[in-house]
Amino acid sequence: MIITRTPFRISFFGGGTDYPAWAREHGGEVLATTIDKYCYISCRRLPPFFEHKHRIVYSVIENVHAIEEIRHPAVHAVFAFKGVEDGLEVHHDGDLPARSGLGSSSSFTVGLLHALEALDGRIISKAQLAADAIHVEQDLIGETVGSQDQISAAYGGFNRIEFPPDGGFTVEPLIVREARKAELHAHLMLCFTGLSRIASEVAKAQISNMPRREAELHAMRAMVGEAIAILRDERRPIEDFGRLLDEGWRLKRTLSSAVSTPMVDAMYEAACAAGALGGKLLGAGGGGFLLLFVPPARRHAVQESLKNAVHVPFRFENAGSRVVMYEPTDFHD
Repeated sequence: MIITRTPFRISFFGGGTDYPAWAREHGGEVLATTIDKYCYISCRRLPPFFEHKHRIVYSVIENVHAIEEIRHPAVHAVFAFKGVEDGLEVHHDGDLPARSGLGSSSSFTVGLLHALEALDGRIISKAQLAADAIHVEQDLIGETVGSQDQISAAYGGFNRIEFPPDGGFTVEPLIVREARKAELHAHLMLCFTGLSRIASEVAKAQISNMPRREAELHAMRAMVGEAIAILRDERRPIEDFGRLLDEGWRLKRTLSSAVSTPMVDAMYEAACAAGALGGKLLGAGGGGFLLLFVPPARRHAVQESLKNAVHVPFRFENAGSRVVMYEPTDFHD
């Protein structure tokens, strides 16, 4: 049995500039962190005496005889990509709902790739793990997704991730004092809107509008550098980070009408009226988790203004995808 634990992520700035359709021409950049909420993938080789060859357990259970029969897109693509021949059983568990803007789909892909490498006794680098996950999701499955989620899930930590036009990426850990990072954390709130959505569908609308939104996307990328400058210069009030989040969210909403909904807009405005200085929907938009920047003294008031939403406490994490259990079993001589 192999179990991998792969974190979800919060993206602060630059989201949208990591889509290949944009980055290959203009370059892209994001500021994101992983959090202590995880996707767990357990994987083991199946003994040869079951009627099925592969068993996939997530929100449904698939018992199949061949890779071609697997309906889960990521499992199907990863098994084919890795050339799986032995019968395997895969279980998925997650700390938070899928399709909620925290990069859960990419965490699944990264975690499964990591598990299959470990099952074969191999150690894979973070860079290769991220690159393989990007290839699986963008090229094999053909999803309209960016490249930041796979990288955050593989690497972990609070990072500036750059996407040069050559199609590669670089990961730069954010260097700020722990006290400053703790100050930022104390001002963040995460709540679930109750709406789930398919990110690639929301992203398609944004990408089709990119030629008409170049100024906005360049401005959103520039916010990455500004946000880092705020965090590194402790003479600047941390509240500037929250106001920048608000500016970024209002820009992001201009990318497509699918980015937000009337219900989300109402939640955001209610939070701001109660004391939040800024925030954003995480991920492509359309639903999922709402990140808010709230002075600690206004935290209770904001919670009351969103009392029908589920509030999720979290911490930043630095480990990225990890093998947390390694007990391989072989049924061959």
